[in-house]
Amino acid sequence: MPSNLSGRTVLVVGAAGGIGLATARLFTRNGARVVAAGRQGAKLDEAARTAVAEAAALDFTDEAAVEAFFGGRGPFDHVVVAAATTRTGSVAELPLADARSAMDSKFWGAYRIARSAKIVEGGSLTFVSGYLSQRPGPAAVLQGAINAALDALARGLALERAPVRVNTVSPGLVDTPLYARMDAADRQAMFERRAAQLPARRIGQPDDIAQAILFVATNPFATGSTVTVDGGGTIA
Repeated sequence: MPSNLSGRTVLVVGAAGGIGLATARLFTRNGARVVAAGRQGAKLDEAARTAVAEAAALDFTDEAAVEAFFGGRGPFDHVVVAAATTRTGSVAELPLADARSAMDSKFWGAYRIARSAKIVEGGSLTFVSGYLSQRPGPAAVLQGAINAALDALARGLALERAPVRVNTVSPGLVDTPLYARMDAADRQAMFERRAAQLPARRIGQPDDIAQAILFVATNPFATGSTVTVDGGGTIA
């Protein structure tokens, strides 16, 4: 049953990405006033337009910018952090500068939001991590470690920030613009191969993850949880 979020204000950080945009649209459809945040530019403006949301420039790797953003606004009912920029590669070969940048983006970015965000009592903060925290890959060790750190951060914050509820949604392979840079035929072949390996027999779509985010944000008994939505990838 759809949630009634009329009169609620929701911040989606990373709204220009596939999962973030799907989340912004879903919260809007359920009656919320959505603030679509991300790096300033045409992609953010277009995301805000299609999600019927307010566009707000926010670089969550900039501590001063994050503090200024929340200092100038009242409390939100729900905050979702779906933004990240990371590179894959083995620990031996991935340059340390790239590894630090990935950690600064996905983990420390979420940490900065958690540190500064004003959220109403009974409201929620939701991070998007990833199933590599439970099923690491040899070329994505860093991503698994960052995702695991986000899951642990959410559990601790659920205690520290109570009665604000804090959860993590952990996706598997999802068809997002991240893969648009691949050759179309190679991308389709990869998706078909991976889908055949999953119990769900399909690749995830951004809306699948948005539904889980809406669930943990609006369920008043959900906190300190990691909800895995991976088509069975963790167990396959």
